[in-house]
Amino acid sequence: MLGEPRNLTLLMDLYQLNMAYAHFRNGTHETPVVFDLFYRANPFGNGYAIAAGLETAIEYLLNFRFTQDDLEYLRSLGLYDEEFLRYLRDLRFTGDVDAVPEGTVVFPNLPLLRVTAPVIQAHLVETALLNIINHQTLIATKAARVVQAAQGDKVLEFGLRRAHGPDAGLYGARASILAGCEATSNLLAGKLFQIPVVGTHAHAWVQFFESEIEAFRAWARAFPASVLFLVDTYDTLRSGLPNALKVAREVEAAGGKFLGIRLDSGDLAYLSKVARKMLDEAGYPDALIVATSDLDEYLIRDLKAQGARVNVWGVGTNLITARDQPALGGVYKLAATQVGSQMVPKIKVSDNPAKVTNPGVKKAVRIYEKSTGMAAGDLIMLADEPTPTGPAITLFDPVHPWRRKTVEGFEARELLVPIFRRGELVYTPPPLSAIREYVRQELATFWDEYKRLVNPEIYPVDLSPALWKLKNEMVHAVRGGGP
Repeated sequence: MLGEPRNLTLLMDLYQLNMAYAHFRNGTHETPVVFDLFYRANPFGNGYAIAAGLETAIEYLLNFRFTQDDLEYLRSLGLYDEEFLRYLRDLRFTGDVDAVPEGTVVFPNLPLLRVTAPVIQAHLVETALLNIINHQTLIATKAARVVQAAQGDKVLEFGLRRAHGPDAGLYGARASILAGCEATSNLLAGKLFQIPVVGTHAHAWVQFFESEIEAFRAWARAFPASVLFLVDTYDTLRSGLPNALKVAREVEAAGGKFLGIRLDSGDLAYLSKVARKMLDEAGYPDALIVATSDLDEYLIRDLKAQGARVNVWGVGTNLITARDQPALGGVYKLAATQVGSQMVPKIKVSDNPAKVTNPGVKKAVRIYEKSTGMAAGDLIMLADEPTPTGPAITLFDPVHPWRRKTVEGFEARELLVPIFRRGELVYTPPPLSAIREYVRQELATFWDEYKRLVNPEIYPVDLSPALWKLKNEMVHAVRGGGP
């Protein structure tokens, strides 16, 4: 969808436009600033998140412009003068953006996106960027958990009808595929993002006919090359499966292909085991058993532990809505303001330590053990600090600095890459297939302890000594030098 002229410029909160106007009236609107977009806690009690939404964010920034209709609406509010509205008419995004590529495994407090731009632009893009990155990162992370629970079985995204609106269904489908799902039921997502689409039939198809076997035969006539039946409309084991097998033999005799069955209710562990036995005895050992029915990562994990013989998992509501935590909670905070020729660090201080921001223009670096290739920890550094080199590095917890970890023999990788420079796109988003492979490679560099579905080990995200010192000095200065 990159570059399609969908204008979301007014997708903002009123207070952003009010701040923009106040800056304009005070003559400070062109002052360069730096904002960081990050989140404070992993969703779902997970050990990590999967960054997603960058391509959509790029589209938004490329098409950032106030239309005549937008300006007429703003004029009708009676809040802004004509000089400001004329300024908005010609406004385009002219800043720099650095971001972690989509599919990167990320953690709390890491900058996912860094915006360097005139303050008026930086304010105006806040809400849309948060809306895009928060949602898609959340769904990608949920999908990664579901795929992990499936242990190599195929996972399909089936959530459109329960999504929180059309965009949530579309971009949620893309985020799900990005994180490892194989296909979606969502045709529009399939068209827009070149995603494989799948689907069988509903119970209504079976109910429409006088008998179940008549319904199966009619379905097979329509799709003889890929026959898969939903077998639980009336009685899975006494009716659905026997009728499916009877029609399967007819299909095969006529040169068609019987693919398998779908189970949508009942005890999926028991039914799938019995179904597998019946399919095997009937001469269909390769027939698929697809399971649906309000699945999530926990139910899939438990069903597999109980020996369920499911090949494919169709996951809908709980995935597309992130039902157990429907918001990521990402934030967008001022990190620096230009004074003269210098970027001066800014900090937000709170009685809640988690809400004290990291000041200054920063970069994120991932440290890998050379001997294993595994990630050992992330380091948030000031942007002008050299990327670490040398035989060893010591990481320390920024809240409890006595907790230290020394990595002997390491490699460092900067996570943020240039996306925009002076408003010009300098980054080519990779195809979805490449992002899926990148996610797989990324996750393979983290120990299983960090990827547990429940109570994962906390991955270290630390500050460089220089940033830690700056942060503490600024906190003490704001608090009057007290303890």
